[in-house]
Amino acid sequence: MTSSNTPSRLLAGVPVPDTPLVARAIDFARAHSDEYLFNHVMRSWLFATLIAQNKAEPYDAEVLAVSAVLHDIGLTDAVSGSLRFEVEGANAARTFAREHGVDERRTQLIWDSIALNSTPSICLHKEAEAALCVLGVGLDWGGWGIDGIPPDQLARIVAEFPRLQFKKGFSKAICGICERHPETTYDNFARDFGERLVPGYRAPSMVDALQGAPFLE
Repeated sequence: MTSSNTPSRLLAGVPVPDTPLVARAIDFARAHSDEYLFNHVMRSWLFATLIAQNKAEPYDAEVLAVSAVLHDIGLTDAVSGSLRFEVEGANAARTFAREHGVDERRTQLIWDSIALNSTPSICLHKEAEAALCVLGVGLDWGGWGIDGIPPDQLARIVAEFPRLQFKKGFSKAICGICERHPETTYDNFARDFGERLVPGYRAPSMVDALQGAPFLE
């Protein structure tokens, strides 16, 4: 839960921390993200916060905010590189956190939350902030857990941060990575987009890797 000493405000009817760190994370995401992507990370944050309220368990609201707001920064031109986009984003968020005086424990939570945000089978079993982050992202991305959000609250969040053809924009971004850096997509969900939507994309088989290993057995 948010500490009683942490300043807060209402955003789309959701109480969120109102601190310089959170404001700068929002500014950073807004400055570098296409509008559809910025709206997605903001909705993800708000959904994660509502899920946290429902769970009523302790968590670091600032860490959750920074993690959710920056979770897709690796898809932006400013941060893209030769690593899988989640790691590029996590590395950028770690630098951001350190530059703003966040201690190493909280910085590592931010890194983990972002690096693992597309791997719920792992992230859901980590610290509360990482698990909440992936739940918020998953709700906005695939609708998982949407029944836990009151329809009027859902509508208010989407009205504040419209989807702006999110499915189309996100698919295009991932397909672009499959084209430019296919080697970063073979062991994650981006592979599905490459195999279905990118002509000529072919991921290597891990079965072939095992069978081709230079050992007799």
